[in-house]
Amino acid sequence: MLSGELAELAGVTVRTLRYYHQIGLLPEPPRSAGGYRHYDVGHLVRLLRITRMTALGVPLSALPAVLDDPAAAEELLDELDRQAAAEVERLVARRASIAALRRSGAPADLPPELSPWRSVPTAGIPADMVRYENEQLILLGHLLGHLLGKDGPAELAALLGDANDGMAASEPLTARFYALEPDTPDDEVATLIDELVAHLEPVVARLAGLSPLDAQAAALMDELNEQTLRPAQHRVLHRVQQRLVRPDGA
Repeated sequence: MLSGELAELAGVTVRTLRYYHQIGLLPEPPRSAGGYRHYDVGHLVRLLRITRMTALGVPLSALPAVLDDPAAAEELLDELDRQAAAEVERLVARRASIAALRRSGAPADLPPELSPWRSVPTAGIPADMVRYENEQLILLGHLLGHLLGKDGPAELAALLGDANDGMAASEPLTARFYALEPDTPDDEVATLIDELVAHLEPVVARLAGLSPLDAQAAALMDELNEQTLRPAQHRVLHRVQQRLVRPDGA
């Protein structure tokens, strides 16, 4: 049979056939006087074995060692089975994350555990600040995952408590914070700082058992604040942070 007939019978392309010749996986028959390769059933059987093994996930680089060695093939199948099981676990976890996002209506780029704390546009929170707060959660979730492992975001969410109560209590303060302007009277600024500190102190107390962010992570959070907040807002945030520093410096 010719190369096109062999490829069709095996369910591959002629280009694939030529590649298998090139890497030495399939013996190349001699050409006829007319310059054509003529294959026999032995070539077809080997090609079928190759396609079967690759369909199971055996890499081409491993095929020469396992095609003619049953013991090596069995060992490789054990490893492929372990890899497939791990992939199934990853896919199940991915589907669970997708389902959680759909239930909550949260954006796909936000850790599901932190999605209840996401902001939505309201009369007091501009759209750009909603985006900023969600970017904070994305960055914080990643940094905590790096610091505490995959359960970092879930640990933070558990310590924060009920999102509905926390968000409802903070909305008026958040609206005033985002309304800050360079000419906001000093007494209003001072009052807002006092109220923000009073509101956040219980939150800080609940987070006392959480490992503090390292210097690089804290610097990244500060950089996000500086890039997004107006100078008046950033100054207030910095003063609030200074007053919330624990005795251990965290």
